[in-house]
Amino acid sequence: MKSLPSIFALVPFLVPALLLSLVVTGCGVGDSNRPAGEVLVDKRGVAIEGFDPVAYHLVDTAIQGQSEYATQWNGATWWFSSEENRQLFITAAEKYAPAYGGWCAYGVAEGYAAETDPVNGWTIHDGRLYLNWDAKVSADWRADKARHLKKSEPKWSTVQKQLQEGGATVYWHEEQESH
Repeated sequence: MKSLPSIFALVPFLVPALLLSLVVTGCGVGDSNRPAGEVLVDKRGVAIEGFDPVAYHLVDTAIQGQSEYATQWNGATWWFSSEENRQLFITAAEKYAPAYGGWCAYGVAEGYAAETDPVNGWTIHDGRLYLNWDAKVSADWRADKARHLKKSEPKWSTVQKQLQEGGATVYWHEEQESH
């Protein structure tokens, strides 16, 4: 009777198989406790970490919204700093909502979804709000907007579909900080 191989003898075969399964399912980089849908939301289901999307356009700065001025749109809760901004968003959400559902514009251009920094990583370009991973990535994106937009516009539909189906590669800040 043959003896079964030691579990340690199987490790060289199991590790590559496990890594391949994670890549194929798109779950290799995500945090399963975080929702990864078409609109980037925090653990509370609030878009852009509760920052007021209208304020970026009107006062050219990131302003924290308040839950008392909230509305639902596109599967997410959006907070605003005033009732006036909430009403502006309700009447023209597509105008004020960030491109790519608030996911990192640079990441979308590269074919993946990444969390954003709504305080330091944002740009208004041609009347549209674009969010990025952080200030450095945002500066890099701004330095060559035309090229990044040319790449991201056609890739967004693929990333969007992957997000909806749960198969997107997603990068979270907290995942990167722990490495």
